[in-house]
Amino acid sequence: MWNLIAIALVPVIVLISYVYFHDKHEREAPGMLIGAFVLGIFSVIPALIFTSGWEQLGFVRTAGTLNTLFYAFVVVALSEESAKYLMMRSFLYKRKAFNEPYDGIMYMVMVGMGFAALENLLYVFGQPSYAESLAVGGWRAVTSIPAHGAFAVLMGFFAGRAKYSKKGAPLLLLAGLLAAVFFHGAYDFFLMQALSPVLATGALAALIGGIVFSRRMIKAHQRSSPFRSPEA
Repeated sequence: MWNLIAIALVPVIVLISYVYFHDKHEREAPGMLIGAFVLGIFSVIPALIFTSGWEQLGFVRTAGTLNTLFYAFVVVALSEESAKYLMMRSFLYKRKAFNEPYDGIMYMVMVGMGFAALENLLYVFGQPSYAESLAVGGWRAVTSIPAHGAFAVLMGFFAGRAKYSKKGAPLLLLAGLLAAVFFHGAYDFFLMQALSPVLATGALAALIGGIVFSRRMIKAHQRSSPFRSPEA
């Protein structure tokens, strides 16, 4: 049991640590980070409500390409990323502790990792055998967890810019949500599509693209920190 918990949660801890230790100028209080993580866990609830709502309207997953496209981008990606956005915007965005652009990335990653941690535990413990649980956990450690982290950085980058933008904050927040939905939807679509097994590599391209942009965004907000010393 503990092996399965470890394989589900260690990748989450590693990714959180990576983003936390790249917050070089003014790190957040542990209480705020834990709170953001818990919000991410609870974001699963609205995500399930949104997804269920779409499915109740008849938008269920079938084999058709257009259906798969809509299901991946709207039913899954939009529902999940909107739920995470809702938690960030409602409970974190206006906090005094959110006092530099990088905080948008840090808080959003904590929300995203809370969501990913619960999702990962459900996937790992939902397999019919121990071997399959290990296989799923190992696969998700190098794919789904980094993907959720990248989606969170994308949204958090724009949230950080919006927080300190004199104008255009609503558009920046929307841009962050749409960026996360785009990469999340592309990742899921290429995994779900039934056109060709070769096209599944598109998910890897979406993942790598999200990671590349995320690293650039982390560096950009490091440079824009008001707590950065002039010689840094």
